[in-house]
Amino acid sequence: MKKWLVPVIVLAVIAYAVYSWGKGFNNTAVELQEDAKTTWSNVESSYQRRNDLIGNLVKTVQGAADFEKETLTEVINARAKATSVNINAGDLTPDKMAQFQQAQAGMSGALSKLLVSVERYPELKANANFLELQSQLEGTENRINVARDRFNEGVNKYNKHIKVFPNSLLAGLFKFVEMDRFKSNPGSENAPNVNFDFKKKAA
Repeated sequence: MKKWLVPVIVLAVIAYAVYSWGKGFNNTAVELQEDAKTTWSNVESSYQRRNDLIGNLVKTVQGAADFEKETLTEVINARAKATSVNINAGDLTPDKMAQFQQAQAGMSGALSKLLVSVERYPELKANANFLELQSQLEGTENRINVARDRFNEGVNKYNKHIKVFPNSLLAGLFKFVEMDRFKSNPGSENAPNVNFDFKKKAA
């Protein structure tokens, strides 16, 4: 074997190893990033389900005589704001995440206030449609929590992949940046209390 072939073979082996490493890093990062984006879509879908249920809840409450217009207006406005704030899964910046969370927190607060107000309206507490919506809302709040947790888990896997050494050397080269996790607002670690045990009281 000619002497000049040895360094050529060594360089070829090194180049192939670097290529394989880069390819493996990139493909895994893409898969984890896309998985995280999908879980974000599930978060938005869960919040959208809640907003849809709240829309039906508002229609039911509007039928009650003399229900507090201020409370109802607050819910309607909060729902409009919450549904207007959407984030593209590929553009989850800290500012946009904070804006989304703020809008959803406002919706949660308005919803809690409305449900507390319902205590003063026996006809609503005995309304079968209202009871069903209340039950679905409770389940949806749990679904939201699960979706947010899964999103954070997906983001965590992606972030760890691009930040561990030596992968961190390639992250900047391939333009992979850290994704932001869903951070709960103070006091929002607990779902709004939507269980007033209406069925027992209405029985």
